[in-house]
Amino acid sequence: MLRSLHKYAGLFATVLVLVLAISGVTLSVIPAWNKLQAPAMTESSLSVADLAARVSTNYPGVEQIKRAPSGRITAYYFEGDIAGAVVVDPATGKGVADYDTSPVVQWLTSLHRSLLLGDGGRLTAATGALAMLFLSISGLFLVARRMGGWRQFFARTRGPLAGRLHVEIGRFTAAGLIMASVTSLYMVANTFEVLPQENTTPDFPAQVSGEMGLNPADMPALAAIPVSQMRDLTFPYADDPTDVYTISTDSGEGYVDQGTGVLLAWQSLGPWQQVFEFIYMLHTGQGAWWLGLIMGLMVLGVPVMATTGVIMWWAARRARPKMPKGVAAKQADTVILVGSEGGSTWGFAATLQDALMAQGHSIHAAPMSRFDPEKYTSAKQIILLAATYGDGAAPSSAKGFMDKLIALKTAPAAKLAVLGFGDRQFPAYCAFAQQVVEQAEEKGWDQLIPMDTVDQQSPQDFARWGMALGQVLGHELELVHEPAQPKTRQLTLISRREYGQEVQAPTAILRFALPRTSLLDRLRGRGWKRFEAGDLLGILPQGSDIARLYSLASGTRDGFVEICVKKHAHGLCSGQLLDLQVGDSITAFIRPNPDFRPARNKKPVILIGAGTGIGPLAGFARANTRQRPMHLYFGIRHQESDLFYGEEMPAWQDGGHLETVNIAASRTEQRAYVQDILRRDAAKIAALIEDGAQVLVCGGREMAAGVTQALHDVLAPHGLCPIELKAQGRYAEDVY
Repeated sequence: MLRSLHKYAGLFATVLVLVLAISGVTLSVIPAWNKLQAPAMTESSLSVADLAARVSTNYPGVEQIKRAPSGRITAYYFEGDIAGAVVVDPATGKGVADYDTSPVVQWLTSLHRSLLLGDGGRLTAATGALAMLFLSISGLFLVARRMGGWRQFFARTRGPLAGRLHVEIGRFTAAGLIMASVTSLYMVANTFEVLPQENTTPDFPAQVSGEMGLNPADMPALAAIPVSQMRDLTFPYADDPTDVYTISTDSGEGYVDQGTGVLLAWQSLGPWQQVFEFIYMLHTGQGAWWLGLIMGLMVLGVPVMATTGVIMWWAARRARPKMPKGVAAKQADTVILVGSEGGSTWGFAATLQDALMAQGHSIHAAPMSRFDPEKYTSAKQIILLAATYGDGAAPSSAKGFMDKLIALKTAPAAKLAVLGFGDRQFPAYCAFAQQVVEQAEEKGWDQLIPMDTVDQQSPQDFARWGMALGQVLGHELELVHEPAQPKTRQLTLISRREYGQEVQAPTAILRFALPRTSLLDRLRGRGWKRFEAGDLLGILPQGSDIARLYSLASGTRDGFVEICVKKHAHGLCSGQLLDLQVGDSITAFIRPNPDFRPARNKKPVILIGAGTGIGPLAGFARANTRQRPMHLYFGIRHQESDLFYGEEMPAWQDGGHLETVNIAASRTEQRAYVQDILRRDAAKIAALIEDGAQVLVCGGREMAAGVTQALHDVLAPHGLCPIELKAQGRYAEDVY
């Protein structure tokens, strides 16, 4: 519910909030500009009496002296019948520049305060401030959900650039936006006298001396007030002995006798007025130019968040695929309900619906938010495809589902099947689906099959679950789901290193230029994604629509795309890659693989690989600029033919990127495999793992199985095992 309100409030209030934000950002620079333009006051103890004397000497017709929060002092005077205004140097009282109010600043101020529409505009602007306040507060809660709780609030974001920017800017500017909104609403309330009003002007004195001509420098009341506290000083009318000086300061307002220089009356600022003065300073930066700049920078995030928010909304809207035509809810024997955040789960629902309809089922598909058991009169099974948002929240298309489920007096007659969609790297993996199952069990709702999960939109997980569902339904159910293919780019080969030719096992390290991506494509999530070593490069070989995946040996920061490829007999993609010459291009895309990379801590890392499995491990070593302890165990056939990255390894050791390098060669007299040298270093490896080390394994399946067994033997005497390390996220494999 909160997410929908945040989304639609943002869409409807976009233009209004943008006008207020952009005009506010522009005005936030004014205090700092005025501060730079104001003549410096060199005398810290300068009194109002001295300043008034200096100005009146240079401008005998002076009527008022004003001091702006920036420190700029302006004198207003008459010379004959001509009015003038000048910015004065407090050290001399002489003018340094004519004072002129900028019409642009006046126009912007009116636009920001009232949209150039008077009181009606002020109320409309207040509505915009209220919308910004709601968006900021709701945004904070949504970021906390997305990141997995308040403790992870500042964790690293993932996904398309638009989403990352929206979160990154939002969480660092929300405090400023909330303050700007609250202070704006307070000032509007004060303008319309909703808040208590206080009299800040003292009663005019009933009796004055009637004397005239005293030099302001000799007035004790003015001499007691420093210029740094003055706001304005109004001179008495010429030739009027009954008039007085009016002095306004940061603490109040008073009247001074023009003949004696004594204070005749004084009114201090009341508590409500002091609060307003403080709020005004917070909102405008007047009196704290540095705060104005900070607020301006924060509010500058509003246009970016408005743009990225619209892009995210549009992308989510387009992500939902067109569903096959089904039947009405009352006619369906199978009801498919979908809980999706970004729309990808609907693609799985479409695949499921097609497969079930091919088996003769009548299907009704709808969002989980439309759950209504009373309409499912013919249903034999209800299938829920439920994604999880953030730290276990319901996705956008499942809002209200749990409330409806809890409100049921009796469970539906149709049996329930729940399939959860999520990402294992988040602690609340498929938590919403699990909550649905637990609540369904409390209601006594019979399950068709136990709950299962799909990790990172895995087609393999989905197909496996489909086989189990088909067995229960009594027929084969082959779910072949093909996720939308990422946007591909052309990669141009810039270098290659050859290995293995002499032993008839051609292998090459291929390095491609990093493609350029426009900002618009990155915002829309259609550009070349940022990547790290361990992520996957999907390559579409000529003559095939099926992508082959290769582990990356580089990250975006390296400035190139690098993979290690061995030619396989009859291998379509590997053959084409090994035939590439510098300047040739391939079609490729990036697929994240966040589960296979060093954890973000300072614990040791044990890198284990064989053959081309060295690729991502070399990338991890190259990126280890913080010199955390990394120990490489690498299995090859012979050092002269396939010691991949052998040229870099000595430099990586010298630079602290690798602490140790251990090579096992299987085609030499010593004949050793990587699991053999793991057993050789059993004591060292056990000590590292007891110290919290992470194990990363990359290579063929047989090698990975041998490594698992070797580590089981090494760790068993210490009460540890690879399975336990995997459960803790300290053992990850990338096998092929």
